[in-house]
Amino acid sequence: MIRVVALSLCCLTLAACATGGGGEKVGLPSAPHPGEPNGIVGLSPATMRGNFGTPAFVRKDGAMEMWRYDGRSCRAFFFFYPETSGLAVRHVETLPRGRGTAAADPDCLNALLAEYRGKPVS
Repeated sequence: MIRVVALSLCCLTLAACATGGGGEKVGLPSAPHPGEPNGIVGLSPATMRGNFGTPAFVRKDGAMEMWRYDGRSCRAFFFFYPETSGLAVRHVETLPRGRGTAAADPDCLNALLAEYRGKPVS
């Protein structure tokens, strides 16, 4: 009898977990966080390929995509999220990181652009 009760409680607990905690999704902020590089946030995948070429690596996680570009002295990671017109860059990080609290180093992004287009980022 104790096994039946214990098994029933386990089943109820698993059923409660399977129904989720409300299924709420956290939305993205309407504007980029301070410190995001100018001229990058909001770009489409096609524009990114035109500016930076083909990424060295792409990871898809649900509707989000992360593109990695490898330069001679740094790496850049571009995070695309769904927008009304399709995917768009919403966040950028570089290794090495940017100055202060910035996640992206403009020198890295300029170096990557120079390799493909010779166009600096502000």
